[in-house]
Amino acid sequence: MIKIVAKMLVRADMVEQFKATARELVEKSRAEEGNIFYSLNVSTKDPRLLAFIECWKDQAAIETHNATEHFTSILPKLGAMCEEGLPVDLFTEVEY
Repeated sequence: MIKIVAKMLVRADMVEQFKATARELVEKSRAEEGNIFYSLNVSTKDPRLLAFIECWKDQAAIETHNATEHFTSILPKLGAMCEEGLPVDLFTEVEY
């Protein structure tokens, strides 16, 4: 499994619109084969800092997701609402 944390610093006047626009992306991504979980989260310290936290079966599932119509059409809209894009981090779980 691969986990993704994709943070975005949203313009203060666009936070609610960002959340509303992201809803379709979250719902459609959750329905994709290979998705384990997909959520939009807001920082407890800064309401402008939002993060998509995702878990995918494997790299192939991520590549398929990144090519979907909902991802390629919605992500640019979300990016336009941001002050800046922050690094996207991928993680694999430490197994004990």
